[in-house]
Amino acid sequence: MTDAEAVRQRFQPQEKGLRVSASPCVFCRIVEGVEPSQIVHEDEHTVAFLNLAQVTEGHTLVVPRAHHRDLADIPLDAAAAVMRAGVHVARQLSGALRAPGVNLWHASGETAWQSVFHFHIHVVPRYADTDLTPPWTETEVPVESLRGLGEKIRRFRLGEQGADPVGEPGPVSAPPPPP
Repeated sequence: MTDAEAVRQRFQPQEKGLRVSASPCVFCRIVEGVEPSQIVHEDEHTVAFLNLAQVTEGHTLVVPRAHHRDLADIPLDAAAAVMRAGVHVARQLSGALRAPGVNLWHASGETAWQSVFHFHIHVVPRYADTDLTPPWTETEVPVESLRGLGEKIRRFRLGEQGADPVGEPGPVSAPPPPP
């Protein structure tokens, strides 16, 4: 039995016959083993499966086994596990499919184009610089024009206006004075 088979056996229901899930989340049903999928990697904390909407050949989604809606909901350790699996899958896809590049992509919230509300990252193998269109255009600005924005972000403490997944606000410090 391969490691992946052992993990699947450990985490999937052991019922005989038809398995049914009460979960409305398609990714939860994939994790449970009741929704058909092509799993390419799994471990104790994550599952990676081929996306049904292949943007490029090998386009894979990496999800935590536990349901977390988005970046505001996922604990830092679970997000780290998804990223570790994403790096593993990116290397796996690059080697197996001979993709010279890979994009990792995530969307949190409807405004950011999240369409399935179970935290996930897209691992998209790239074969040419023309096989995807960038989602934004860049316009470089002078670094000095970013000072006010940087100060606003540094002053913000997660515990004051947003939920920090681990309950600890990040450090707030002013930048060192210019030389």
